[in-house]
Amino acid sequence: MIEPSMLASDLRVVIGQLIRRLREERRDLTLSQVTVLGRLDRLGPASISDLAADERVRPQSMASTVAWLADRGLVERGPHAVDRRLVVVTLTDAGRKAVAEDRRRREGWLANAIERDLTERERRLLAEATLLLARLAESDQRRPRS
Repeated sequence: MIEPSMLASDLRVVIGQLIRRLREERRDLTLSQVTVLGRLDRLGPASISDLAADERVRPQSMASTVAWLADRGLVERGPHAVDRRLVVVTLTDAGRKAVAEDRRRREGWLANAIERDLTERERRLLAEATLLLARLAESDQRRPRS
């Protein structure tokens, strides 16, 4: 029988190693900068306070990240349509391109590694494992087991 606590420990370590390896493929932007760009790409414009809350950082830290991104033309800051006191951050075309390039580089490395290092059988197993990992990621411990 497979012990869930041991499997959880092994899985945590391996996922951490994979995440660190994928981060090595990141070239021009920090994790926090790419996270902000990715969030704006997926969900659209947001206030600095919303971005800070999403990333669990202080608004001052997020303001600094946004300022760096704006200085490089990756985002634009502007007034909120209703509440002029709020600053809304919007992704620019250059920001969209930077997000796409970052994703392409990291996914390209992973796709090459999968093709180079895994057999067809292992790829099928990885595809199945990906579905299981997605279920785990969506798991809510308060929900009863079925």
